[in-house]
Amino acid sequence: MAKKKTKFVCQSCGYESVKWVGKCPNCNEWNTMVEFIEAPPSSRRLTFQTNASAEGASPKSIMEVEIGTETRILTDFQEFNRVLGGGVVLGSLVLIGGDPGIGKSTMLLQVSSQLAKNDNRVLYVSGEESQKQIKLRAERLGILTPNLFVLSETDLTYVAKYMEDMNPDFVVIDSIQTIHLPDVTSAPGSVSQVRECTSELMRLAKTKGIPIFIVGHVTKEGAIAGPRMLEHMVDAVLYFEGERHHTYRILRAVKNRFGSTNEMGIFEMKEQGLVEVLNPSEIFLEERPFGVAGSTVVASMEGTRPVLVELQALVSPTSFGNARRMATGIDHNRVSLIMAVLEKRVGLLLQNQDAYLKVAGGLKLDEPAVDLAVAVSIASSFQDKPTQPTDVVVGEIGLTGEVRRVSRIEQRVQEAAKLGFHRAIIPAKNIGGWTFPEGVEVIGVNSVQEALRIVLGG
Repeated sequence: MAKKKTKFVCQSCGYESVKWVGKCPNCNEWNTMVEFIEAPPSSRRLTFQTNASAEGASPKSIMEVEIGTETRILTDFQEFNRVLGGGVVLGSLVLIGGDPGIGKSTMLLQVSSQLAKNDNRVLYVSGEESQKQIKLRAERLGILTPNLFVLSETDLTYVAKYMEDMNPDFVVIDSIQTIHLPDVTSAPGSVSQVRECTSELMRLAKTKGIPIFIVGHVTKEGAIAGPRMLEHMVDAVLYFEGERHHTYRILRAVKNRFGSTNEMGIFEMKEQGLVEVLNPSEIFLEERPFGVAGSTVVASMEGTRPVLVELQALVSPTSFGNARRMATGIDHNRVSLIMAVLEKRVGLLLQNQDAYLKVAGGLKLDEPAVDLAVAVSIASSFQDKPTQPTDVVVGEIGLTGEVRRVSRIEQRVQEAAKLGFHRAIIPAKNIGGWTFPEGVEVIGVNSVQEALRIVLGG
């Protein structure tokens, strides 16, 4: 009999050590090392791996490899298809993460029903809900269909057996933290169980050509729980985001082997479930006030889609020794950097002013093209001068106060023209080489001072 080996595995990052330590050397977390007895692999898993390897192709010259277009299955959610790069690819393994109660299970149940209505056999495996609970939710959403099979099981060996018997076209695992393998001695949800279960599911997806969707819990920091290796193993990683007090949900791709990353799909949570939002710019701007200082519209790119959102700033004299800087939906450090540029290059005395910034609608902006809009919002609130309601501002700001070029300027301005904006303030380096949309005055600026003079009139 093979000798069992003992090792200690960090439950936060997956770091392995031959002895116990109080602080993980990799992630610096305390008391996360858990003892793990590594049993020898069973014959079932060895046979499975051998069969999978036997089906692999022999080495070929890259010039001799024949390629074709991936077969994609479309769902009724255009936003879901967009995030996946054009549809569900056969044999793909997709990981979906998000905060508790954000709507991950609801979205996948709706997607499963849509696929089942198109003569696809869908197996929905839940380790958290019973079959009765799943049917109650399906009845509430009005998505009952005979081709949707539900299974309440946590043992992956039984799940694999049912997959072998019924040969489904799609599989949903909700969630990976509840699934376990009996061969692995650690508890469900541990680093070892999550890693081994995902590895088995990946082999099933690739060898049988079945698309598998995996739901992953997130930590308090917002990252998917389990080892970082989990995100490297799957084909696509989607994050389902949103504020608890907002009805809008954002599905964002951070990894996709079959499409572009940073794609974004927007849904609205209603009584009948999730409803896709096909024109998010109108949603984010529908409650925008007019004639109020500190409000600016920016054209941001989310993947290949331009989205117009409102940036709001409130600048007021501080009541404490140190001025406060708070930001929601935008990086706090970026706000501090832009305020330093405004104070040094433009001459605005902001060191004794509290500054509060917010992206309306719960959206998160992380691209440099929003810099100029942030600067305009801060200056507008500080000087108490409202911006024009038909202006859209785009541009990156350098530390010397210059406005630098941004990517995809043509799509940004066209989206602004579609929604009725009359003037676009963009970097001067982006002028030329493309045709301006009819009805929009495009103005190029070289510095922050020039942009503020045009937008705020002095």
